Amino acid sequence: MKLIHLADLHLGKRVNEFPMIEDQKHILGEILHIIDNEKPDGIMIAGDVYDKSIASTDAIKLFEDFLMQIAERKIKTYIISGNHDSAERLSFGSKFIEKSDIYIARAYNGEEPLKPYTLSTGGVSVDIYMLPFIKPADVRNAFSEKGIELDSYTDMMKAVIDEAAPDPTHFNILIAHQFITGGVRSDSEEISVGGLDNIDADVFAPFDYVALGHLHGPQKVSRDTIRYSGSPLKYSFSEEHQNKSVTIVEIESKDDISIRTADLKPLHDLRTIKGTYEDLTNKEKINGTATDDYIQAVLTDEEDVPDAVGKLRRFYPNLMHLKYDNTRTRVNQELSDEVDVDSKSPLELFEELYQKINNQPMNEDQRSLASSLIEKIWG
Repeated sequence: MKLIHLADLHLGKRVNEFPMIEDQKHILGEILHIIDNEKPDGIMIAGDVYDKSIASTDAIKLFEDFLMQIAERKIKTYIISGNHDSAERLSFGSKFIEKSDIYIARAYNGEEPLKPYTLSTGGVSVDIYMLPFIKPADVRNAFSEKGIELDSYTDMMKAVIDEAAPDPTHFNILIAHQFITGGVRSDSEEISVGGLDNIDADVFAPFDYVALGHLHGPQKVSRDTIRYSGSPLKYSFSEEHQNKSVTIVEIESKDDISIRTADLKPLHDLRTIKGTYEDLTNKEKINGTATDDYIQAVLTDEEDVPDAVGKLRRFYPNLMHLKYDNTRTRVNQELSDEVDVDSKSPLELFEELYQKINNQPMNEDQRSLASSLIEKIWG
């Protein structure tokens, strides 16, 4: 049996105010190519299908088109909501959609145990449990009525799994969207203050494979079979060195499972360039490079370049962010109250202040301007 594991599509997302819908349309096309090449028996989408609980019309249409193309291929598909989705909205009409072998988990409230969907093919049978993103507060009352107190995310997950009671003789899969202790976060993910959302990986012992969403970097946690597939696109510059992919899981038996990835090629890469303004706009140097990528430019000029963003966008139309890395920005000096004000002129004091803030002395033009302004003020 072969399964494809996806997560964190974040359809409708904007990155630094740039809409990503065309990039997402392209990457879903890439995923369909992989599906056609791999011919999986099932697809798992582990949450954050949309970037907002109330998704945009473009995002909904894009996902609808994607699901229609999967349905045409007659591949069983299992979908849960994440912390960015609304479980109720995502699962609307799920009973009708199931006729196309597309299963969307409805909101979970803890009142009834999770029930598995059984997928059988090629002599292999797996039980797939689907758990949308939840917080202890979402299910605390239901479990409290059963005499189970939930003091943490780990307690919550253990209670859910214990109540589901997966059959240990079966091959069991859990699709979930949570933060597992030891996972590596990215800047584009929603972070819980103080790590309160951590879940110990030990609670997943009853499952042979855990298909996770939430963290955008593809990675395993604790063991090879507890895995984040990662997002299919880079959604922050903290992700620029990640290799985006889909995860392919091949199952022969409970003791024979292999995991590999298939790389995804984006419409535009997201990357950082660094150098002086002159270097970054040198046509000979940048000729032949992907100047239409999503760019973060780091200027090393000691002096700020007037209208740098506007000027750089003539060369890099998808410039997303600009910052400086120079003597002034590298050193954070603290200003001291202990200044000999009485023995120094206003210009000398201003020069000292300038040097402390910028970690370099004023030049002659700046000194001349400051002197004339001080004379006007004191005049």
